[in-house]
Amino acid sequence: MQRPEPEPQSFDRVLSSMCTEPHSDARAAAERFLAANPGDPATYETVAALEERAVERLATLAEHPIPSDAAGYVTSGGTEANVQAVRSARNRHDGGRDDRGVNVVAPESAHFSFTKAAELLDVELRTVPVDDDYRADTDAVAAAVDDATALVVGVAGTTEYGRVDPIPELAAIAAEAGARFHVDAAWGGFVLPFTDHDWSFADAAVDTLTIDPHKFGQAPVPAGGLLAREDAALDALAVNTPYLESRSQATLTGTRSGAGVAGAVAAMDALWPDGYREAADRAADHADWLAAELADRGYDVVDPELPLVAAAVPESEFAALRDAGWKISRTGTGELRVVCMPHVTRSTLRAFLDDLDRIRG
Repeated sequence: MQRPEPEPQSFDRVLSSMCTEPHSDARAAAERFLAANPGDPATYETVAALEERAVERLATLAEHPIPSDAAGYVTSGGTEANVQAVRSARNRHDGGRDDRGVNVVAPESAHFSFTKAAELLDVELRTVPVDDDYRADTDAVAAAVDDATALVVGVAGTTEYGRVDPIPELAAIAAEAGARFHVDAAWGGFVLPFTDHDWSFADAAVDTLTIDPHKFGQAPVPAGGLLAREDAALDALAVNTPYLESRSQATLTGTRSGAGVAGAVAAMDALWPDGYREAADRAADHADWLAAELADRGYDVVDPELPLVAAAVPESEFAALRDAGWKISRTGTGELRVVCMPHVTRSTLRAFLDDLDRIRG
C-alpha cells in the first residue's frame, strides 16, 4: 500500500515558535542552492559570495561600524552561534587555547545553548539572577566576574519574556574584567532596529553577536548568524583543512546549508528595511492587544517589551488549549507563552481567545 506524501505542518495554530513562514523570494532562492556547500568557499564560490552579502546585511541591521568589514558567517542557528561565541572567547582569553580554567557569566534568562556550550567546551557557566523585570541584574553580573571570566553574555530579546538586558552596562562590566562581551539577539535582532533599545555594535562595546535570519528575518531554516566586530574573533576559531580547496575553516560544522545562505540574502533583500519595520510594528500591536485582552479576563500578564506575551494561565486551561490544537508553550515558571511572529494574525489570536473563553465556560 502506497503511503500518502506527508505535508508540512501548517503555521495556522502555532503560537510558540520563534520561526515562521519564509518569504516567497527566500523559499525560491533556497531551492536554487540546495546542493551548494559554503563550508568550502574556494570550491563553491557563488554561495561564498552570497554569504559575504549575508554577513554585510546582518552587520547593517546590527549597526556594525563598517558593515562591509564585519566578520561572521551564516550558522545553523542561534545555538551554533552562541557556542562559537563562547569558543572564540575561551580561545582568546589570556591563556589562549591551552587554558581551560575559564568561566562565562550569563543571566539566568540566557538561552539553554549556553549550557550546551559550557559542557562541550569545558568552561564554567556562572548564571546570575535577573531583576524584577526579568533583565540581567548588573550588580550580580559584576559580583560574578573575575580574572578567569572569558565572556559576559547579554540577551537582546529573551526567549521567555522578550526582555532586553542593559547591554551598555554589561559591556562595561566585561571590559573592566578584561572579558569579551557577547549579545544574543537571535530572535530580537530583526525587531530591535525599529525600537529605541540599546543592543547593537553601535550602542556598546560588543565583541560578538548572534542574529538569526530564520526567525523574524523570514529566511528558511537553517539560517542563523554569528557576527564579530573584528576578524580576530573568527581567527580564534580557525582550524586547518588540508584536503579542501579552502585551507582553513572557522565554522563549527563542515558541510553547511547553501540553501540557508541564499534564502537569508533573498529575505533581507526583499524586506530590509520597510518590510521588517512593518512586520515588527504589526507584531508589537498584536502582542499589546493580546496582553490587554488577557488582562481584561483577569490573568496576570507580563507587560510585553518585544512581541512576546507571557501570562499566568492555569494548567487545566493550558492543557485544554493544547488539546484544542494550539501550539503553545510555557516559561520556566509555568506561564503561558505566545510569540507574535509574522505568521500570527489578529484573526488567529481572536480564535485563540474564543477557545480560551469556551474552555473557561
